[in-house]
Amino acid sequence: MNLRNVAIIAHVDHGKTTLVDRLLQQSGTYRDNQRQVERAMDSNDLERERGITILAKATSILWQDTRINIVDTPGHADFGGEVERILNMVDGALVLVDAAEGPLPQTKFVVSKALKMGLKPIVVINKVDRQDARPVEVVNEVFDLFAALDASDEQLDFPILYGSAKLGWMAEKLDGPTDQGMKPLFDLVLRHVKPPVVEEGPFRLLGTILEANPYLGRIVTGRITSGQAKPNMPVKVLDHDGKLIETGRITKVLAFRGLDRVPVEEAEAGDIVAIAGLPNATVAHTICSPEVEAPIVAQPIDPPTLAMTFRVNDSPLAGTEGDKVTSRMIRDRLMREAEGNVALRVTETEGSDAMEVAGRGELQLGILIETMRREGFELSVSRPKVLLRRTAKDELEEPIEEVVIDVDEGHSGVVVQKMSERKSELIEMKPSGGGRVRLVFHAPTRGLIGYQSELLTDTRGTAIMNRLFHAYGPHKGEITGRRNGVLISNDQGDSVAYAMWKLEDRGPMMIEPGWKVYRGMIVGEHTRDNDLEINVLKGKQLTNIRTTSKDEAVRLTPPIRMTLEKALAYIEDDELVEITPKSIRLRKRLLDPNDRKRNERSRETAEA
Repeated sequence: MNLRNVAIIAHVDHGKTTLVDRLLQQSGTYRDNQRQVERAMDSNDLERERGITILAKATSILWQDTRINIVDTPGHADFGGEVERILNMVDGALVLVDAAEGPLPQTKFVVSKALKMGLKPIVVINKVDRQDARPVEVVNEVFDLFAALDASDEQLDFPILYGSAKLGWMAEKLDGPTDQGMKPLFDLVLRHVKPPVVEEGPFRLLGTILEANPYLGRIVTGRITSGQAKPNMPVKVLDHDGKLIETGRITKVLAFRGLDRVPVEEAEAGDIVAIAGLPNATVAHTICSPEVEAPIVAQPIDPPTLAMTFRVNDSPLAGTEGDKVTSRMIRDRLMREAEGNVALRVTETEGSDAMEVAGRGELQLGILIETMRREGFELSVSRPKVLLRRTAKDELEEPIEEVVIDVDEGHSGVVVQKMSERKSELIEMKPSGGGRVRLVFHAPTRGLIGYQSELLTDTRGTAIMNRLFHAYGPHKGEITGRRNGVLISNDQGDSVAYAMWKLEDRGPMMIEPGWKVYRGMIVGEHTRDNDLEINVLKGKQLTNIRTTSKDEAVRLTPPIRMTLEKALAYIEDDELVEITPKSIRLRKRLLDPNDRKRNERSRETAEA
């Protein structure tokens, strides 16, 4: 059968998953009476809740006797590791660009990888039905981007389609026709994307996507480079250096048919399939026939830039809300995650109760923590810290990110001021239409931790920030962190409304009446820059004397709501976030105030 393998790559929220929905619907993949789900490819609960794609997934469509394998990829830079490795599987790419926003950092990041691999892109200008759409300027911006990324003449001569994935049409001209649906896109893929290159020789496949299945065990997805795959055939697994990992047999070969994976008796070279039966095979491993000696060359993955310490929850409330609380369970879960996620690095620390987890950004690590708490884990995590490195000349370097902020003109001044306080350099400032300005900065990753919520406050929720790893650069020096101290509970029990009401002038609270608190737990933000211990358990002294005036009703100011991302950005180095399936609490690393004072004195002595 004729085959085409295509990846859809774009910035976050530019319409990739919606486009796949329309392709599945209009290709006849669904039965007439089949119930259809919006954003069918976002199968993960967190993906559906947040409206973002986290994991790369494959699907398959039949069009005019040609099977088109489509890989839907994440659009957020934190999940870039997913995108980098799937480019090995495809022969063409649909570069999807929003007709109003134009190419943004993630588009640039993925397109640069695709162009280096020699893929010939098809540019799809999506959302042309938007009121602020500017498709002609966006096409010019895409051309400039390709030229800046050293695209070849052949790659610069890219075909363009205009349309709206939401309304279900694509056309070669901006004004339509709109009645042909997705047919122009299907036809262009068949014409422009080359069939997969098939090499001679025995069976070889490079693992690209990994998942665990409770019935089939580990499933590795990849493209067959040469030979055929059949159930029960003997194979071996080689790592990228050619070292033997294991030998075994393929128990099942699963081919993609629409949204389903169907067992097949034979899969030919060039096709994208999933293979089960190999317990140790993982991403970037070569699965091959026993006579093969050399592995397939895997694409290198960019290194992680941010690390956090995951440790056992040792607070007085440990074990009351979750059922997976031991260091062994946390360690096994993190090791399992690192096997499938190539952009994540898990290392042991000196203490037996903690692991260091390094990733691409706060969102990637936040998604991992959220997934673990939903599985019943209890743990505490430290503030994210940036991974620094030293050059050959012993100079300290830190990761620098390219930050693009779209903001209303009236708020641009405060954004530039706050970013300069965080040691950022303003690279470019240009109008982006509709009274908005696009600001481009080079900023140290350290300075961006926790800035997202502050940016939304400063701009009244109108700013959009996109960031992308740029390069390692010279260390920028000290960056000021949180300016306020915290309010710390000095005892254990249930918080009392009357006590909280009396303490309101000390600062806003983070808890509600009746919540369980313990000694060393952070219950609010101090109005001053020092930490303060308070008693939120003290009730009203009751007497048998009555007065004519009624007791005043206690009216409390609503507390600060701490989401997971907000909590990770808020804490300082001497604080932890305690995460359970039901609660997110902030606490001091050392719960005893005397231990904290001793630690502070020894730190001051060491600095002196």
